[in-house]
Amino acid sequence: MPDSRILHVNVGAVREVEWRGRLVTTGIWKAPVEGRVALRCVNFAGDDQADRTVHGGPDKAVYAYSREDYDFWREEEGFDTPPGLFGENLTVDGIDLSAALVGERWSVGSTVLEIAQPRMPCFKLGLRVGDAHFPRRFQRAGRPGAYFRVVQEGEVGAGDAVRVLERPDHGITLRYMTEVLTDRGKAAALRAVPNLPEFWDDIAHGRIALE
Repeated sequence: MPDSRILHVNVGAVREVEWRGRLVTTGIWKAPVEGRVALRCVNFAGDDQADRTVHGGPDKAVYAYSREDYDFWREEEGFDTPPGLFGENLTVDGIDLSAALVGERWSVGSTVLEIAQPRMPCFKLGLRVGDAHFPRRFQRAGRPGAYFRVVQEGEVGAGDAVRVLERPDHGITLRYMTEVLTDRGKAAALRAVPNLPEFWDDIAHGRIALE
């Protein structure tokens, strides 16, 4: 990825939003920040998640979405796509995230990040874009973005290059993982991936039934 780079670093605090007659707490509203932003443990400075049982945490510490995938939503689906719309911390350019390998390690700024899993959208993505049915459209599009673990803390800023440090040899991409959700015959192959998040490990070993 010789020309891959960070377009925006996006953060956002938790807020309350009314959704279908009730108040919901969410950190999905994120916006670009200037300068270099510290990444410590599981969060960028100024960023937070409302419920770390399903968002954030070690296996979802950083979420990235690509400019190329945003182009799809803008050109094919008619979306206005400001940076941070889908709640990503890093808006990246020059990267096919769906083709990235689980366990792949990136050097970004002074950090090292490891791809952990694709995004499984919940209702809060629909809340963010004002369409309760959008999470299903997002899932069907096969453009999930990437969740990362933090291997090395540091700082990241817009314009930083993205460099791949390591690529595992199992061949399991984020696209393949999303395909597993609709093709249970592919699930066993996930067992070749070290350090799978619990949800995906359960799928790989048949502890979660797929439709």
